[in-house]
Amino acid sequence: MRAIRATGKLGRMLAHLGRGLWTISRQFPTLDQTEKERLVQQWAGRMLGIMHIELRVSGEPPAHGPVLLVANHISWLDILVLHAAGYCRFVSKADVKHWPVVGTLATAAGTLYIERESRRDAMRVVHHMTEHLRMGDVVAVFPEGTTGDGITMLPFHANLLQAAVTADVPALPVALRFIDGRTGQTSFAPSFVGQETLVGSVWRTLSSNSLVAEVNYGEMQRAEGRSRREWAEDLQHRVNRLRTAQAVPTRPAALRSEPGRL
Repeated sequence: MRAIRATGKLGRMLAHLGRGLWTISRQFPTLDQTEKERLVQQWAGRMLGIMHIELRVSGEPPAHGPVLLVANHISWLDILVLHAAGYCRFVSKADVKHWPVVGTLATAAGTLYIERESRRDAMRVVHHMTEHLRMGDVVAVFPEGTTGDGITMLPFHANLLQAAVTADVPALPVALRFIDGRTGQTSFAPSFVGQETLVGSVWRTLSSNSLVAEVNYGEMQRAEGRSRREWAEDLQHRVNRLRTAQAVPTRPAALRSEPGRL
């Protein structure tokens, strides 16, 4: 029965992706930025509903910018969850731009792309981030640079914080967590780390019957003369405090993926 339910969710999910592509091609050319942002947030919220993922938001999502959102990174699902909580313009790895369907949707949603291994490209992206922040946008980054295991956090890279320093705008720490709605314990269903495959992560997510996405917004803060490295360390500490407000259990061995495992 679980497989049947998951397959049904997958079918509705694919149909919703198709509706997203139709909206981009037919409606977006005639809409202003505010209307596009509203549709992106609505589309993301409906996708969570299709996957039977409950969204719980604590704190205050920014109604407008300029502000730099700084969040921990767990899964491919993070971007969808943050869009559903409140529209923001993401900075994402360049590979996403070329993913079928997803790349088209991400680009239309205003994503800025970065070649993470290129220092020169990081400077280019920081320049564009600064421009968008000065225009009043809400820009979101995952300073860990990759997904974590849902238990501990990786060190925050400081490079992209330079955009907030240059634009003289605040950063807002945001903590993400996925839990089992029945037990309140951390769920590793959406995990996408190490040797885990995207297909396996999506299937586990769709197979879950009580998945809850928690988004906890902290308090805005400015650099206030700190170096970007010092600021990154403080933001990591604040995100971790928000994230660990509830106990995080040890990762079950059964969910440690092996190469080739679904």
